[in-house]
Amino acid sequence: MSKKVVVISSSLRANSNSEKLAESFAKGAREAGNEVEFISLKGKKLAFCIGCLTCQNTGHCVIKDDAVEIEPKVLNSDVVAFASPIYYYEMSGQLKTLLDRLNPMYAKKFNFREVYFLSTAGDDREETPYRALSGIKGWIECFEGVSLKGSVFCGGVCTKTTIDGNAKLNEAYEMGKRV
Repeated sequence: MSKKVVVISSSLRANSNSEKLAESFAKGAREAGNEVEFISLKGKKLAFCIGCLTCQNTGHCVIKDDAVEIEPKVLNSDVVAFASPIYYYEMSGQLKTLLDRLNPMYAKKFNFREVYFLSTAGDDREETPYRALSGIKGWIECFEGVSLKGSVFCGGVCTKTTIDGNAKLNEAYEMGKRV
């Protein structure tokens, strides 16, 4: 059965390593027969959540920017994949800002049950993505019945072309095919 998959790339750098990892995941999911939408946060206007919690009563954020258009795509998907470069052992600020701004979803009916996390970093130690993964897991815990179904981390990639030919691209592709 075909699923609606949303892949969100949070790198602001064109052709970044994390974006290439996200594209590999999306390609696998698409080739498996799923409906895939790829969203790059590059060029998007995303303001910080101001913590007013108005969204908990109205179901809508008071800030009118690109997060308002992304939220229903996530809400109505079956699968969400987030891709982020790791900066200072944490997810990118753009991704954290988006997760905060998806707060209006908390009180709504949502379709997604599966979340995937794709990350890259210059540091190649196994523990490098742990804090970012912890942040993603914390967001997931706010949505009953949702789980982290998989993650791919590719370390040791500093410049834009470093990931080219890396086995982690195929790992992301294969994970996408299993969605």
